[in-house]
Amino acid sequence: MPYMLLILEPPGQREARAAAEGEAAYAQMTRWAGSLRDRGVLLDGESLASRDGSPARVRVRGGQAEVLDGPFTEAKELIGGYFLLDVATREQAIELARECPAAEWAAVEVRRLGPCFT
Repeated sequence: MPYMLLILEPPGQREARAAAEGEAAYAQMTRWAGSLRDRGVLLDGESLASRDGSPARVRVRGGQAEVLDGPFTEAKELIGGYFLLDVATREQAIELARECPAAEWAAVEVRRLGPCFT
């Protein structure tokens, strides 16, 4: 059953870290992703660029598209990345989220994938 772990970081956290701290955190996450791959549960995972990565939001209303360029100051958290897992149960996904190094400095949200109408 597919589950997504979303890494929800406090805004400004990345900028507040020294370069060496950021590189060490990234290395931890890379090693952890490797362990998920070795266990056969990792389908995909990526780090997302921070706010300076030129984010945009697109909304279409009445056939008219509106594009809002970031950064989005109203955000209370930054989606820093994700891991897409294939595990049997929600409990397994939560257990893996507990192992995630980012849980030490961010929140890890566990979401089951499924149709949007349920």
